[in-house]
Amino acid sequence: MKQARFTRDRVSALSKPDLIDLVMELAARNALLQTRVDELEKQNRQLQEQNASLVQRVSDLERRLGLNSSNSGKPPSSDGLAKPAARERRTRSLRGKSGRKSGGQHGHKGTTLKQVATPDALVHHYPHQCTRCSATLSPEAATGFAVRQVFGLAPPPPLFITEHRAHTCLCRACGTLVRADFPETVKAPAQYSDEVAALAAYLQTQHCIPEDRLARIFSDLYKIRIAPATLASLIAKKADSLRIFADRVRELLSGVAVKHLDETGFRIAGKTRWLHMLCSTSLRA
Repeated sequence: MKQARFTRDRVSALSKPDLIDLVMELAARNALLQTRVDELEKQNRQLQEQNASLVQRVSDLERRLGLNSSNSGKPPSSDGLAKPAARERRTRSLRGKSGRKSGGQHGHKGTTLKQVATPDALVHHYPHQCTRCSATLSPEAATGFAVRQVFGLAPPPPLFITEHRAHTCLCRACGTLVRADFPETVKAPAQYSDEVAALAAYLQTQHCIPEDRLARIFSDLYKIRIAPATLASLIAKKADSLRIFADRVRELLSGVAVKHLDETGFRIAGKTRWLHMLCSTSLRA
């Protein structure tokens, strides 16, 4: 801090006009300083308001970035590639431990694999040597057997090809040649059967397998080389053939009092597509 400009003795020695001039000068300086203080206080308030606004905006942006299907009403498909690998459950069961062991309870009808009376193949196993004296044993020495069965999958069958022949007959009455019509579903010189189209539609629509992987499945399992574009065409035709059935189901669902509605999102070509579902347990076959 600077030393005072005037001491008490120096001020006492001033004349009245000089004192008046000094007071006026100090008053002018004080007014200038007060104006500067007011400006600084105004700037300070503006900065405080701006800072509060920015803090609120940052808080809102952080909250929006943290929203996902587990802490908001957003659908799971909106999580996209940022979907957390694991989330804490939103709700926890209020039920306590029952004291029972995990798994099927007593009296529960299970699905235990059971042996069948007529297996498809038999494999016989005979001991080759006596465990006591090391003598050689033959199948003729068998006195009984124990049974164990292994349930497996049969190898995929080879492609079953049906040839349709539309014969031409000569009318003996007038000499006209008449050829039989092919079935309505047989439209090309060589085509895939309806069973192939049904399996392709089931694997893609129910299990969401893309056409290129679906083509590999048919190639690996059935030795059928089908282009992905051909599979897409077969699936589309199968969907068109079920149009009447789907319309009838939708008509029946419109009259059901209690329905379940849901939607599932799919990421296709970087965009979210929606599959809407409407169902009811009252229409079970």
